[in-house]
Amino acid sequence: MRAILLAGGLSLLLSLVGTRYAIRYFTRLGYGQEIREDGPTSHHTKRGTPTMGGVAIILAAVVGYFVAKLVTGSMPSASALLLLFLFVGTGLVGFLDDFIKIYKQRNLGLRSKAKIVGQTIVGLVFAGLALSPWLEDERGQRPASAAISFIRDLSWLTLPAVVAAVFILVVVIGGSNAVNLTDGADGLATGASVMVFGAYTLVNIWQNNQWCGQSSIDYGQCYEVRDPLDLAVLSAAITGACFGFLWWNAAPAQIFMGDTGSLALGAALAGLAVLTRTELLLVILGGVFVLETVSVMLQVSWFKITRKATGTGKRLFRIAPIHHHFEMVWDEITVVIRFWIITGICVAAGTGIFYAQWVAGT
Repeated sequence: MRAILLAGGLSLLLSLVGTRYAIRYFTRLGYGQEIREDGPTSHHTKRGTPTMGGVAIILAAVVGYFVAKLVTGSMPSASALLLLFLFVGTGLVGFLDDFIKIYKQRNLGLRSKAKIVGQTIVGLVFAGLALSPWLEDERGQRPASAAISFIRDLSWLTLPAVVAAVFILVVVIGGSNAVNLTDGADGLATGASVMVFGAYTLVNIWQNNQWCGQSSIDYGQCYEVRDPLDLAVLSAAITGACFGFLWWNAAPAQIFMGDTGSLALGAALAGLAVLTRTELLLVILGGVFVLETVSVMLQVSWFKITRKATGTGKRLFRIAPIHHHFEMVWDEITVVIRFWIITGICVAAGTGIFYAQWVAGT
């Protein structure tokens, strides 16, 4: 528990201070955000705001985690190192995207195919190692399993190894892009991430307390998770880093996380879901991210269907993702706060279901 508190607190402090320096540094270099022309007109005033602030989040979380491990005298686990690889690896893909946007002074960075290729390479390495027998612990427990999971693995949904790796890849790419789509209003994605990562910190702590690897556990339904306590430490570190960044990212934002931060945070959430055996629970906990993604899918699909049927494409929403649609009705701060409220409800529902399932099994 000491490592969890230390990682969270130190990451918060590092992010709070580090983001301030990032604002000065990126401003001096002229690393300003380009704004999409078809977005809300109120966003045009944000052009030139420093971006790539996700660098501060990633560095604060990584340093906070390793310092906490050093101070408490414990070694990093295989699960945490895998999650760090996924977190940093997708962050590098996002960094390339952001840098190209800045260098070419346009709102389009990496081509969509190039971005997917980068995410796929990182995701496949993560999936392969997480399912590999090389990383089994003394009980034969691997970081990830071949079964699709909700609160625990669903044994009747166990997949062949290759199919399981593809499923994990889809979860990673989906989670990464979902947070990326949500990152379009000051503080929206950061605040939502704080709540979902915070929920996963609690989930990991509870899994550690009811971990099947402990001989003293003889009641209820224990959890077959390889390194729950260490995942709680890393999850707390990312939560703290997001908290510190939110200080500067809240409206009016002085810096944006960019794809550097959003792709990394989304992939880390997906990785946590895989490593904690809660892939389907993430759909509830991250309900806002799912809503944003579905709104884009519906918008694109409806436009194509109506264009094919009538010759003129029609839209379901004024603009997608859906938070931009509501910005046409309410002011940006109202939209962000209400989406935070929705996130809070989703997180409360998800953690409630998680705990209620354990109570029901006792």
